[in-house]
Amino acid sequence: MARTNPLQFIQQTRAEVAKVVWPTRREVVLTTVMVFIMAALTAVFFGVVDLLIRSGLSAVLTVFG
Repeated sequence: MARTNPLQFIQQTRAEVAKVVWPTRREVVLTTVMVFIMAALTAVFFGVVDLLIRSGLSAVLTVFG
């Protein structure tokens, strides 16, 4: 692998960073809100599933216990 000197490395790095398409503030806020909404929905879903499993298991243990 060919070695590059530090000046070339910095120039290449700056050129690559210039190619990056940075999101707008609106896109960042919208994406963040969507992540929080999905996390809340996932928490509610797994909470309900946990409640159902716990209730079912308690019923089974009451009948056979």
